[in-house]
Amino acid sequence: MEWKRKAVAGLTGLTLALGVLTPAVAHSAVAAPAPDISLANIKTHLNQLQAIAQQNGGNRSASGGYAASVSYVEQKLQAAGYTVTRQTCTSCAGRTQNLIAEWPKGDANQVLMLGAHLDSVSAGPGINDNGSGSASILEVALTLARTDPAMAKRVRFAWWADEESGMRGSRFYVSSLSSADRAKIKTYLNFDMIGSKNWGYFVYDDVASVKAVFDEYFTSIGIQTEGDSEGDGRSDHASFKSAGIPVGGLATGAGDVKTTAQQQKWGGTAGAAFDNCYHRSCDTVSNIPDAPLEHNSDAVGYAVWKLATT
Repeated sequence: MEWKRKAVAGLTGLTLALGVLTPAVAHSAVAAPAPDISLANIKTHLNQLQAIAQQNGGNRSASGGYAASVSYVEQKLQAAGYTVTRQTCTSCAGRTQNLIAEWPKGDANQVLMLGAHLDSVSAGPGINDNGSGSASILEVALTLARTDPAMAKRVRFAWWADEESGMRGSRFYVSSLSSADRAKIKTYLNFDMIGSKNWGYFVYDDVASVKAVFDEYFTSIGIQTEGDSEGDGRSDHASFKSAGIPVGGLATGAGDVKTTAQQQKWGGTAGAAFDNCYHRSCDTVSNIPDAPLEHNSDAVGYAVWKLATT
C-alpha cells in the first residue's frame, strides 16, 4: 500500500539522527525502503498450511503434517531461486528437518537471520502458532527474491522443527555451527505468533538497538509497543541468545490475559487471553484477524530492508 511505502521511506533520516544501531546490526549506507509485504499472499500460505493439517490428522506436528509443511515452503523458495537446505534434526521428534534458505547476495560474513517454527502441537493446525510467523517470513523471503535489492548483509531464513517439544530444532542448528559460523550471525530475528485474535504488539527487548528498528516502523503507523515478557525464553530465539547471538523479534501474545491498560492502547477485550485458541484445535485461519498479521509482516519486511540492504 502506497501510504505504507511513504511512511517507511520517511524514517531513514530519523534513524540516522537517532543513531540507534550497534555494531551488531550497523550498516554503512542508507537502507532502501521496504516494499509492502502482501497480506493476501500470506493468507494464501496460511490456507495451504491449514489444508495440510486437515490432510494429516488435523495438525502439523512431527507425526502429522510437519513434513508436508516443509515441502510446501521448500517448493515456494526453490521456485523463487533460493538454494534450500534440509537439516535432519537427530534430537527432534521423528527426526524432523529444519529448512534453511539463504539469499546469495551481500557479505557472507555478516548474516541477518530470520526464523519461525513450522511445527504445531498435536491438538490443532497451529495457524497462529506458528503458521503466522512461518507464512510471514516466507512471504518476506519471496519478496526479497522478487525485488532483488542491493544487499549489504547476507539474509538467511529458517523454519524450525520441533519447537513445541522444547525448541529442539533451533537448538540442534545452533549447536551444529562452528564458532566461526556463529560469529557470522550478527542478528537473529524470531517470529512466533504474530496474528493473535485479541492481539497486542510486543517487541522483543533483549537488544535495545534491534527493538528500536521495529519500534521505528510501529511509530510510523501510530502503534505503541511493549516488550515481550510472555515469550521470553520460550521460543527459538533463546537458542541463539544462549550462544551469545543478538536477538530480536515480534509477537502478539499467547495465553496471557490482556489488561485494561493494554485494551485502551490496542483495543480488543480486557480480561481475555491474547489468543484463546492457543494450543487448541480452534487455532485455524478463522483465529487470525488481518490487522496484526499485516502490521507485523510489514514490520518484518521493514527490519530486513533496514538492516540488510544498502
